[in-house]
Amino acid sequence: MKLNWLMALPLVLAAGFFGTAAYQLMTTQSDMASGVDTTALRSAQEGALAPALTLSPLATFPELTSDDLSGNGLVMVNFFASWCPPCRAEHPTLTSLAQAGVPLYGVNYRDVPAQALAFLDELGNPYDAIGADPDTRTGRDWGVVAMPETFFIDNDGIVVLHFRGPIVMRSLENQIRPQLEELGHSLPALN
Repeated sequence: MKLNWLMALPLVLAAGFFGTAAYQLMTTQSDMASGVDTTALRSAQEGALAPALTLSPLATFPELTSDDLSGNGLVMVNFFASWCPPCRAEHPTLTSLAQAGVPLYGVNYRDVPAQALAFLDELGNPYDAIGADPDTRTGRDWGVVAMPETFFIDNDGIVVLHFRGPIVMRSLENQIRPQLEELGHSLPALN
């Protein structure tokens, strides 16, 4: 029986797919065995000047501008949304950080203004200033891919840490605080 090249094409593609999958699995297992954290992706923003902000006002809250991102010591820029359950989970920790004196700025990401206001009315507003990013332009410029995401920016306006995920006490103490201390920055202790 003569094998037609069209009949062989699916076999070649399947062999390539399974070969690639096997290689990736072996590489991942090797990395895990050697202690390499394959889940931590370094942000392209870390070490760079914080990108520009193209935001709209949110109600009558003080509006977040690029001027807020330098000259204020270590500041946090938190991308959040009312439709985001992890944003709700991190809210108490953000509130505690703000009450401890950490400058905290919010970017309301791809949200309905009335729902964002209801979210802040219910949970409280920990932000010194807020901007709305309804068309995700700022989020794209900053490299935001999922909610919530927080950027730690130094006095010179340089992003020193980009944290993806909710900032709850566990992530604050086990991940964020040690990384910031390694970079020469600190956050106040929380009660």
